[in-house]
Amino acid sequence: MMSKDKRQALLDKGLNKLTSRKLLVWIAATSLMAAGLLDSSDWVIISGLYLGGQSAIDAIVKLKGLE
Repeated sequence: MMSKDKRQALLDKGLNKLTSRKLLVWIAATSLMAAGLLDSSDWVIISGLYLGGQSAIDAIVKLKGLE
């Protein structure tokens, strides 16, 4: 069985990787919209998914007491 510290470290690493990928997608979408290559309605959907997903991650971190 894995120790509590090791489980927390793995969870933290996974959440950080997921957050980084989502932020990269949001930055790319923002850049594409600024360049006129993405419709504003699509940008709103991507932003909503990013913010909603980030809120869920923040809630999990807070509930797990990892912060």
